[in-house]
Amino acid sequence: MGRAGGWSLARQLFALQAAIAGIVLVGLAMASWLQLREAERAATAEEMLGIAHTLAVSPEVLTALDDPEPSAVLQPLAERVRADTDTDFVVVMTPDGIRYSHPTPSQIGRRFVGTIEPAAAGENQFTETYTGTLGPSVRAVVPVYDGGRVVALVSVGRSITAVARDLERQVPIVLGAVAVALLLAAVGSWLVSRWLRRSTHDLGPAELARMYEYYDAVLHAVREGLLLLDREGRVQLVNDEARRLLALPDDVTGRRVDEIGLPVPLGTTLAQGEARDDQIHLTADRIVVVSQGAARWAGRHLGTVVTLRDHTELRQLVSELQTVRGFADSLHAQAHEAANQLHTVISLIELGRADEALAFATSELETAQHLTDAVVSGIAVPEVAALVVGKAAAAGERGVELYLEEGAHLPAGLADPRDLVTIVGNLLDNAIDAAQDGPEPRWVRLGAGVDGDAVALRVTDSGPGIAPEDAERAFERGFSTKPHEGMGRGLGLALVRRAAQRHGGVVRLAGRAEFTVRLPLVRA
Repeated sequence: MGRAGGWSLARQLFALQAAIAGIVLVGLAMASWLQLREAERAATAEEMLGIAHTLAVSPEVLTALDDPEPSAVLQPLAERVRADTDTDFVVVMTPDGIRYSHPTPSQIGRRFVGTIEPAAAGENQFTETYTGTLGPSVRAVVPVYDGGRVVALVSVGRSITAVARDLERQVPIVLGAVAVALLLAAVGSWLVSRWLRRSTHDLGPAELARMYEYYDAVLHAVREGLLLLDREGRVQLVNDEARRLLALPDDVTGRRVDEIGLPVPLGTTLAQGEARDDQIHLTADRIVVVSQGAARWAGRHLGTVVTLRDHTELRQLVSELQTVRGFADSLHAQAHEAANQLHTVISLIELGRADEALAFATSELETAQHLTDAVVSGIAVPEVAALVVGKAAAAGERGVELYLEEGAHLPAGLADPRDLVTIVGNLLDNAIDAAQDGPEPRWVRLGAGVDGDAVALRVTDSGPGIAPEDAERAFERGFSTKPHEGMGRGLGLALVRRAAQRHGGVVRLAGRAEFTVRLPLVRA
């Protein structure tokens, strides 16, 4: 997808990061400079204080103060100390501030420019930044004691210019640190930008937002369920229809598809990630058609795309259609049979054998009515009764006799009639198919009755049955004893089990060819 114009998200992020890094580093450099300046001034003040204390306790100073001309001794001493300590001035003065020494000899005898009151009062730690005759300077002023009495003051200072020169030696270090930090920030931003460019395919924010809006709208608007799985089988995206079909919880994103509560066959199938077309699977209450294919982008395998279609209603319609078609075929066959019987009766009457015609007609009516009477009296669910009558006729056409056990009873209100039709219809269809493949006589027997607090339905046939090792697999989706293609076979017993479980019942294979369904008896 091409971009309409403007910077991509990666480029905008890189520019934003560069601007932020520049602003932060400039602020850091300024803060470091101010901190260094204050630290240098504090260190200079401590140094000046130390020099002043050393000179204040010097015996030479006390001796010179007793001399009639103190300046003659103190001026050379102060200048020597100033030269040795690389300071800008060393001034010895009276407690009133009259100088005995000064770097400029013409200032000797004049009053000291600065704050001397704390030192004159005996304070030993006074420092300040002050503008004197030599300009702004960092200075210390300490008292000179003689017998506990302040007899003079000593001031040592270094100009701000000299302090700045010392500070300038730190500038390359600060600038070097800033440059290294800027380089690291630039490299980090470039790496992030490169990663983001690959992840977003160099698209801009507006394009990404528009793509998300449209894709999200399309995703939730489609009528098919949609699941996107990554290469490890974790759910990355699921739409509303998929949540409905699979009854998924809200927190499935990021979890493996076989760990989100799906039926084991379906979860295992999806987790394998193999390409599949139109496979039928059963959930708790639905039949879904599953298709799965690889998801690729620019030649890279991203995972799999799973589409889900609801086959429940279609399956019910097909089942109903097959039942109706069976009824129609049964009626058609019975019409032919009735026509044949009617012709036989008419011919017997025309031959003057009325008694034999009456006996033949009565016998046929009794045979046809016997099953109908047994079904109507024993099965209180009309839909199931009609289904059994129709299946009996269909079985008769295929050479299989379907009959109801003596005393069979299926009460009404046991379960949803549609589920009962699913259970009985699928079991009878399988039994008729199995009996047709078996030896003569071919028969299917249907039994029903109350057994304790449940109703037991039994369908037995004369067919070869199911091998013991396949007893449990028989109820799995796709199992069939006959070769089959497509997605319509291998569902009958799975649907029977699902319908029974939906009403709290169970279905079992007793022996090789007898299926028993137990449904809880609902009492008023």
